Amino acid sequence: MNDITIVTHDGNFHADDVFSIAALKCVFPAFNLVRTRNADIIVKADVVLDVGGEYDPGAGRFDHHQRGGAGEREDGIPYSSFGLIWKKYGLEICQGDQELATSVDAGLVSTIDAIDCGHVTGVATGISLSHTISMFNPTWQEEADFDASFNEAVDFASRVLARFIASANGGISAKAIVAKAIDDAEDPRVIVLEKYTPWKRTVHALSEAALYVVYPSQSGQWRIQTVPAELGSFEDRKSLPKAWAGLNGTALQEVTGLDDAMFCHNGLFIAGAASFVSTMKMASIALTE
Repeated sequence: MNDITIVTHDGNFHADDVFSIAALKCVFPAFNLVRTRNADIIVKADVVLDVGGEYDPGAGRFDHHQRGGAGEREDGIPYSSFGLIWKKYGLEICQGDQELATSVDAGLVSTIDAIDCGHVTGVATGISLSHTISMFNPTWQEEADFDASFNEAVDFASRVLARFIASANGGISAKAIVAKAIDDAEDPRVIVLEKYTPWKRTVHALSEAALYVVYPSQSGQWRIQTVPAELGSFEDRKSLPKAWAGLNGTALQEVTGLDDAMFCHNGLFIAGAASFVSTMKMASIALTE
């Protein structure tokens, strides 16, 4: 594979070409990267991305700047070079897991594509990952070594991509665990997890009845947490009892009658006790308040 040549444009770079190279590093163990706009070099390359004016995945061409672009997703987000690379290689990078590849596209790839193509509908404002990548370019006050800066950006993007895939995989794996906990709950208002697992998205998708989630902390103690009214909301379906707010140790033990109650956040969204039994009793008390 060492004789493979991959070409992208030289000069200023953006998140789409940087992440495209990061993704291709997952596919090809080694390759010769050339950053150029020289047509003679481009035509001889094995893979060309974000330059060349052609989209032909069978021929290894992944540009989106030609008239008419290179297509768009069902939600209207156009493909940039990263999206085109992911469309061909994403499933391979995710080791054949289509759900994972789709999740990465939805959460990471499509956002970078949208920003690169100026499709701002639904894209959060503020400093984005795309903006962060752009800041790797030399400023007008610095000596312009764009290739070295590009390589630094690719190293950063490779790490981000790997962690995003790991995070998305964790979220997908968590869905089955939390769904089973919902099915197994003795009281549908209290979901019990045998170990901490990301639960909010799945609980919101599968249970309208759930009010609290009980799970062990990393230290071995137990926690009870409220289910938000909406994902990302600070409002709860049912807050913990007001009398618990901000109490710790003995003060909370006196109010709850539980000798191992430990704390309750002032915001009434999380509390804890040393034992599972006491934490479940906290849930019972909270349900009746």
